[in-house]
Amino acid sequence: MKNEPIALERDPEDPDDFDVSVEGLDRARRSRLIRTARTTLGLSQAEFASRFHVPLGTLRDWEQARVTAPAYAVAYVRVIIRDPDFVASIVA
Repeated sequence: MKNEPIALERDPEDPDDFDVSVEGLDRARRSRLIRTARTTLGLSQAEFASRFHVPLGTLRDWEQARVTAPAYAVAYVRVIIRDPDFVASIVA
């Protein structure tokens, strides 16, 4: 394992807990933002992906934090949050 900076140390009282790296914490925050945006709009993953032209597999990877969503994707989701109908109209 790499010597990554630790953002959140494991709870020594919890044998199932683990250290979280700075990169892991960032990935989790981005994942939550994307999932929250989608669920706030009341869309399934497939509906969100189709409406905003994001590959479904990519969206799933981002939401499940298997892959860190790049900065441009986070910016795109923030724009979607502000005006989803406008974004949908210009990507159609």
